[in-house]
Amino acid sequence: MSWDLIFQHLFIVLAASLLSIAVGLPLGIWAYVSKTARPVILRIVDLLQTIPSLALLGIIMVVLDPGKLTVITGITLYSLLPIVRNTCLGLQEVDPGVKEAARGMGMSKPYRVLMVEFPLAFPTVFTGIRIAVVNAIGTAVFAAFVGGGGLGGVITQAIRISDMSLILAATGVLMVIAVVLDLIMSWFEGQMRKSRGGSKKMWIPVAAIVLAFILLLPYGRGGTGDILLYDGDYSETQLMHHMVKMLVEDQTDLTVTIQDQMSQVNNWNSLKDDSHTCDLMISYDGTILTTFLGQDTVDVPEGMTIYDYVQGELDSYGLTQLEQLGFENTYAIGVPQALADEYGLETISDLIPIADQLTFGAEQEFFTLEGSMKYDPFVKFYGLNFQDAVSVDMGLKYSAIENGSFDVAVVYSTDGLNKKVGLKVLEDDQSFFPDYNGVFLVRDDLLEKYPEVADILNQLAGKIPTEQMAELTYQVDVEGRTVDEVAREFLVSLGLLEA
Repeated sequence: MSWDLIFQHLFIVLAASLLSIAVGLPLGIWAYVSKTARPVILRIVDLLQTIPSLALLGIIMVVLDPGKLTVITGITLYSLLPIVRNTCLGLQEVDPGVKEAARGMGMSKPYRVLMVEFPLAFPTVFTGIRIAVVNAIGTAVFAAFVGGGGLGGVITQAIRISDMSLILAATGVLMVIAVVLDLIMSWFEGQMRKSRGGSKKMWIPVAAIVLAFILLLPYGRGGTGDILLYDGDYSETQLMHHMVKMLVEDQTDLTVTIQDQMSQVNNWNSLKDDSHTCDLMISYDGTILTTFLGQDTVDVPEGMTIYDYVQGELDSYGLTQLEQLGFENTYAIGVPQALADEYGLETISDLIPIADQLTFGAEQEFFTLEGSMKYDPFVKFYGLNFQDAVSVDMGLKYSAIENGSFDVAVVYSTDGLNKKVGLKVLEDDQSFFPDYNGVFLVRDDLLEKYPEVADILNQLAGKIPTEQMAELTYQVDVEGRTVDEVAREFLVSLGLLEA
């Protein structure tokens, strides 16, 4: 957790708050002056509030692509309800005598509403703004799921590695921000109620929000630099991307910028299009085949490796795989060491006689029907008949394993948390899971512009065995060392950086 992430979070909140004010106030006024439009407007903002946060962000992301704009748009839509309703309610509660007096003075309806009624209603309107801003602080946590930055990534990572102190620290920061903003805005609201509105005073808090937003603009800008990457949501991706930055900047005059955290799928979407917002990423040939290209291992011609087949498919995207790095992060089957010792488990086939006594657990994705590397094909291939199968959020999987919620789990072979929770990874003795070899996926236009980048990154080819990557992720996820510290130490050990 860093000040940059805190300021990014505040930028998202304030940007969405200003946008929701700009949209919500006119809608609230329209709902007040038009009895016909009122039920439609209020019903729409009510319905927006019922859409689950992640679902709404997912819908918006299809149109706007991953990033801060998606998050700001989503929070804006969520923030409309209190602003629109309080604006309409505040105007309805203005003293009828005041309204009648304004009419008697010959004021037009627009002038009367904006210059007489709205200032009197503003304390109630501002209550809606205050609620929207405070709610946005919590909602902005979901930015981590769509590459929007902020403190959500810290909380997600802390949950995955069961770091309670980090969870509490990040949550505490959010609570402090919410309380401070709420106290300041409550004080303004009280002052306005004492003065019964006032067309000048009512814009002071709004001006303060605008000023804070302007000061935080540097934390909302897109990445700048010769080479752009996104940080990953797992330590393995983060380690490799930070190694890229260290090597390229050490051996060239190029600047490498690592942007917000982003999942593999969102990173792919940000890489492949002409409107790309990054230039390269770490991935796996098997992931590219099954997840990005939507194909399956059966599509690979006999005698051809997944790596070679995938490269042929990537040509149409203007992308190139660099040389294989040495580690693979394929699916693996893990069991608690005590269970392995009790039954002498060494291979997946050893589970067959006892499967009906065991509960199987995996993230929801493993239980989907698409593709052959899923639960149903797996148990059919090995002839396994588990007592029960439980799905769990990926971020909570290792906590569930430690708590004994299931006996057998799907894991990734390089995840350092396997060691932390004492899992024994069983041998895939019948070769169900394909190799997922780690590779850098780079845009061709970057290699044309900076051809030296390929040679620099290929210095890592074959230098990072699976066991080594598991150890590196263990140092980050379990021992609590920083990504930069672990990445630099490893590059120094290879002689690629000076100590």
